[in-house]
Amino acid sequence: MLWLTPFCYYSFILFYYLCMQIQQYRGMRKVIGIGETVLDIIFRGEQPIRAVPGGSVFNSLISLGRCGVNAAFISETGNDRVGRYVIKFLEDNGIDASCISVYPDSKSPISLAFLNDKNDAEYIFYKDHPNDRLDFTYPQVNRDDIVMFGSYYAVNPVIRPQVHGFLEYARNRGAILYYDVNFRSSHKDEVMRLTPNILENLELADIVRGSNEDFEVMFRKTDPDVIYRSQIAFYTKNFVYTRGADPVELRADGQLKKQYPVPPTSTVSTIGAGDNFNAGFVFGLLKSGITRDALERSLTEQQWDDVIACAQQFSANVCQSLENYVSPDFASQMRLTPLR
Repeated sequence: MLWLTPFCYYSFILFYYLCMQIQQYRGMRKVIGIGETVLDIIFRGEQPIRAVPGGSVFNSLISLGRCGVNAAFISETGNDRVGRYVIKFLEDNGIDASCISVYPDSKSPISLAFLNDKNDAEYIFYKDHPNDRLDFTYPQVNRDDIVMFGSYYAVNPVIRPQVHGFLEYARNRGAILYYDVNFRSSHKDEVMRLTPNILENLELADIVRGSNEDFEVMFRKTDPDVIYRSQIAFYTKNFVYTRGADPVELRADGQLKKQYPVPPTSTVSTIGAGDNFNAGFVFGLLKSGITRDALERSLTEQQWDDVIACAQQFSANVCQSLENYVSPDFASQMRLTPLR
């Protein structure tokens, strides 16, 4: 029986090596966002009360970075004081900003957010780029990384070839694609022109999140069942529908249908609520170890419950301040140290 000794020894070495490789792979899993950067100047009444870096995917990534998630951002900015502040802010929150294009002849975008009595915001956007373009180097994308995209940036015809090219690349590399539709009423006159890009995004996405406002603007529909059957299910099977303080609606795999009440929250600002729902959702996918294979096999109801609970926690926290991202205290409690 002595001949078994070397065999057992080398089997142990091989097993140990595979375990280390799996652990290293899990540690390398990351989130990559692609979207706009802006400086949000927040008003109450007619008086500015705060200025913070923003952008839909930007806000999500800052929250994830604060929670210890390995994250990178693809975007553009001007070579000005605002642009330098935005890049430094990303880096200070642990986000890889090496894929941000800085254009010397451009001014960084600004948005004015006017809070009403319910602390919801009405926006005015100012963008002074001489022309839209996006030149960037693809970051490394591995299987089970998560790519977040959405808003007008994801359908803008001028930069569509670059955005679509990256999304296809990430999909082919085995990443999970999370699409937040986030289609504002300011673009309602462009719906017909942008519909092909929206449908392409739906087809590429593994998970789609949209609000009642988004689908009312795009398709003049607000019933989640009708939207899922007529606009979503043909392209992707996982759909999350939000309606402010009303229950979150989940439709998954053509079979699972569930509502999630939104816990009452005292709000200071709702500007980052949707963006941080997205951040919490993605954080929940990482926390639960949900991979692309798991999504393709269909998640259990408990897995969906856990992920959406995480999304609601992030969203509730951000509503309690004038920042667009979760607080450092909240992030330290949620932090996933194995992801670093």
